[in-house]
Amino acid sequence: MIKLLIADSHPIIRKGLEHLFSVSSDIKIVGSVANGTEILDFIKHHEVDILLTEINLPKMNGLTVLRHLKKDHPELKTLIFSSEPEEVYGINAIKAGASGFVSKSVNIITINDAILRVHQGGIYLSDALTQQLAQSAKSNKSGSYYKKLSTRESEVLKLLSIGKKNKEIAKELNINEKTVSTYKARLMRKLKVDNLIDLVNQAKISLES
Repeated sequence: MIKLLIADSHPIIRKGLEHLFSVSSDIKIVGSVANGTEILDFIKHHEVDILLTEINLPKMNGLTVLRHLKKDHPELKTLIFSSEPEEVYGINAIKAGASGFVSKSVNIITINDAILRVHQGGIYLSDALTQQLAQSAKSNKSGSYYKKLSTRESEVLKLLSIGKKNKEIAKELNINEKTVSTYKARLMRKLKVDNLIDLVNQAKISLES
């Protein structure tokens, strides 16, 4: 039986998943938490095989949690379950230590299949993104959005996009404010914008181009 921990700031999402998996013969939900720090606290005291988590979490975002888990709990597998664009965060989540990325628009069968694949040691990404990666590899193009950003740059962009200030980002990522400013400058340069609003918007626009 796969021991699954759910992390999402919305109670209705957590309750919905608990209900969906209540009849599963393969997956057992052992916990449900609402923020990033609760994930780390829960894992310290309970046995968990897979973490199913949103990227957007209070107190500590999903990408930051991944870095902690990769260091302190390398045996635990993480599957991102998010409404955020997979083309932006899917690859960077994998780089940060996740074993897969599932959009919240998928059905329960897809979620179940993703959990089983990750438990068996595989990586789960949508067919669309997998094909995009394959095509990019064949053409050896380096301009794709997901290749432009490092994992840390993607992490900073996520925090900026939800309204975090430099001081808050520095505290959450355990870096100084000057370093945050450096990352912002790099992001603006890579995405060819000159202000924060355009920076966040460009991340979305790039997915449609």
